[in-house]
Amino acid sequence: MRIGVLTGGGDVPGLNAAIRAVARRGFVYGYEMRAVKNGWGGLVEGNIVPLTRSMVSGILHVGGTILGASRVNPFRDKAVVRVCLENFHEFGLDAIVAIGGEDTLGVATRFYEEHQMPVVGVPKTMDNDVIGTDYCIGFDTAVTTVTDALDKLHTTASAHHRAIVVEVMGRHAGWVAIIGGLAGGADYIFTPEVEGSLKDVCEHLKSRWRQGSTFSIIVVSEGAKIREIEYSEEELGDKDEFGHVRLDRRGLGETVAREIERRTGFESRCVVLGHLQRGGSPTVFDRVLATRLGVYAIELVKEGKFGYMAALQGNKVVPFPLKEATSGIKTVDVELYELAQTFF
Repeated sequence: MRIGVLTGGGDVPGLNAAIRAVARRGFVYGYEMRAVKNGWGGLVEGNIVPLTRSMVSGILHVGGTILGASRVNPFRDKAVVRVCLENFHEFGLDAIVAIGGEDTLGVATRFYEEHQMPVVGVPKTMDNDVIGTDYCIGFDTAVTTVTDALDKLHTTASAHHRAIVVEVMGRHAGWVAIIGGLAGGADYIFTPEVEGSLKDVCEHLKSRWRQGSTFSIIVVSEGAKIREIEYSEEELGDKDEFGHVRLDRRGLGETVAREIERRTGFESRCVVLGHLQRGGSPTVFDRVLATRLGVYAIELVKEGKFGYMAALQGNKVVPFPLKEATSGIKTVDVELYELAQTFF
């Protein structure tokens, strides 16, 4: 068996741990492992090289991905799809393990469903929005970074009696905002799942000030819905190959901070965490999760169980159909947001 491995979409800590696990388990079964470089772009370009033991040595704790990543979508063009299928056969691949989020796994799903390509998925995204798995690789590290940032911002907000707005990633799911905000003691959270209001947050902050709390931390998800703030996707520039706009261009955190200061008179600042949430070494949880999912992915290959991804459900890693996993996105239950509201 000759198995290709790729990492697509945005990088997260834990990708190298997953690559290492896939490769090491593959070596146990005597498989030849191949690195498909830069996501699905490697299959398009034929950028496929041997993945050796030395390449996966010492990378467990390293952030990023030794394979490179991209947001290339082969299905943007039928001719590109044909090239991918030709390269799959030309390089003698028997299967591909695709490590990625909804877009990367969506491509894997289409190759399997429409062209019978033997693929197995591993869910990775700091957004934690892949259906069928409780956790995706990279999420725990991202929310740990957010929590650490909120801990630090509490002290400076307190010293200067400011409202500090922290903008976090997550696209159209609020996992990073809600879990990070809950763990970091946020005083208000704007999330995509529940429409918020500038009027409400300002009234809340005024109430806190009257009760003697002369500083506040407000977490804003980049994809949050706020009643008084409208935007059109056309304003945010070109879309990527999967049709996504760059939500950071909304400048939502800065807008919220400016409006809070204007409406309340409280001095406000904005901090955009951005790609800090994607950087650094993976947490213990992400290292172990990536290792378990990577090993299980090779077990699925060995069993010929293609068209599935390795998913964590409870404390068990189980097979989950890629078609179902990529049928939408997993958003946060309102109950979890209501739990966070207890501490507003």
